[in-house]
Amino acid sequence: MQTSQPRGSRKMEYKGSSWHETCFLCQRCQQPIGTKSFIPKENSFYCVACFEKQFAHQCCACKKAITTGGVTYQEKPWHRECFTCIGCKKQLAGQRFTSREDYPYCLKCFSNLYAKKCVGCTKPITSLSGAKYISFEERQWHSDCFICMQCSISLVGRGFLTQRDGVLCTDCGREK
Repeated sequence: MQTSQPRGSRKMEYKGSSWHETCFLCQRCQQPIGTKSFIPKENSFYCVACFEKQFAHQCCACKKAITTGGVTYQEKPWHRECFTCIGCKKQLAGQRFTSREDYPYCLKCFSNLYAKKCVGCTKPITSLSGAKYISFEERQWHSDCFICMQCSISLVGRGFLTQRDGVLCTDCGREK
């Protein structure tokens, strides 16, 4: 026995199965899918909006559905474009980054905010570049900045004397 198709209704076909246009419904909202895009899941069909509401991960930043790609940070889903540095808002997906107190930072912002500063040049001292540094009495210098404040000779591997905030080679220190 064949069922008759309602007047003005089209026949919908998908993978060898057929429906009346008015019978091809979204499993969640029960509205006809018609010629709109749909997503099959198991033996059911969903309009795109319902599929996203029911199955797609929601970005923890913008709260919208993640339909393709995305990244996971702290076991939470993010759109690639929403996963940004807390300081400068630069996108971090696919980039080297670090975190502090569960907040993601690009390396530049993290260094500027949290790295120790060189006494000589006042720039951050980071181990990310592999640069060596000298530390003495709570003060740090880049190796290239650890020089006598009077004659500018490198003090790396040499004896030195301190004078207030600066350092002197032993020769310049004796002259004082």
